[in-house]
Amino acid sequence: MPTNARHRIVLILPCCIGDVVLATATLHALRRAYPNSVITWAVGSWSRAVIERHPDLDAVLDTGKSALPVKSIGGFWRFVRRIRAGGFDIAVSLVRSPLMSLAVRLSAVPVRAGLDSGGRGFGYSVRVAVDPIQERHEAEIYLDVTRALGIDTSGCFAYVPVHEDDRLAAQEALGALEIRQPFAVINPAGGENPGMTLGAKRYPPEGLAVIIRGLQARGLKVIMVAGPNDGVLVSAVQGQIKHKFPLPELVGTLSIRQIGALASLSHVYIGNDTGLTHLAAASGARTVMLMGPSSPRRYAPFTENSLALWKPAPVPVQGVVAGAPADWDWQRDGIEPEAALAGILGFIDQGSSGIPALPKALGD
Repeated sequence: MPTNARHRIVLILPCCIGDVVLATATLHALRRAYPNSVITWAVGSWSRAVIERHPDLDAVLDTGKSALPVKSIGGFWRFVRRIRAGGFDIAVSLVRSPLMSLAVRLSAVPVRAGLDSGGRGFGYSVRVAVDPIQERHEAEIYLDVTRALGIDTSGCFAYVPVHEDDRLAAQEALGALEIRQPFAVINPAGGENPGMTLGAKRYPPEGLAVIIRGLQARGLKVIMVAGPNDGVLVSAVQGQIKHKFPLPELVGTLSIRQIGALASLSHVYIGNDTGLTHLAAASGARTVMLMGPSSPRRYAPFTENSLALWKPAPVPVQGVVAGAPADWDWQRDGIEPEAALAGILGFIDQGSSGIPALPKALGD
């Protein structure tokens, strides 16, 4: 199906930041297959900053604040009208929802390719079966939709370019903190987005303190970064460090894209299974994801210079949609701080990892 003809294509994935970052691999596959086409991404307000000005994208269709814009009656028909008004020839839906499937069907797009999990994709003309209990990486599942359209996906990874204005803002922030040596970035937050809240993803503050002290012993300055509502988490880590002088921190001072830029300037970025960790990896940073009640086989960063640290533990086969195990306990089930530190230092020492798109998890 790939062609040099000028099509109008809409890629549909409103939420959330991590998913949108992973889907940039699908965007790249579409752009490579349809170089002369106009590609629009239907994305939510929460996540649109991630892909604005992306070189593979021509336009953004903001679907609003909701994780699923078709969930309400008014939102459903508004979405249908907007997609129909776009005059699209091809729709690529990465949403597992019968409501989205129906909305795309009613939008009168001739070619409608989308995920079909448990019959939810009945409205698509090209249905890509998804086994909800088969443990496959989300980015690969998304790429299956483009493969169903006959598109080559080799060499397609998550990628979010760092723009010069965001890089300058990150450099100014570093200057204000008087950071002049190699530095590591640690983000203790995550687990919250318009689609769900899963605070169990957050690595314990006392464990992060062990990692921070180990990085400092190797001569790295450590900066903590977080969003405007994450000050309590940052303070908890600061309390565990127990230094006379607290770690430098950037809490609520940088935009999402600027955090990606800061990560790209760092020696290593360390975070939980969260959208900003995926963004850091896709922005080109050497990235470590600390994983607990979610499997790296599904959710590790989809880049070639990242590492997922995980102690194999029973987690729901359906992925994060099923939540964390009710009795999840980081002390018992999570990777120990000393093991995590050893993995991080080994990753730093080896330089560019050369590991495959789905990194092998430590202990897996």
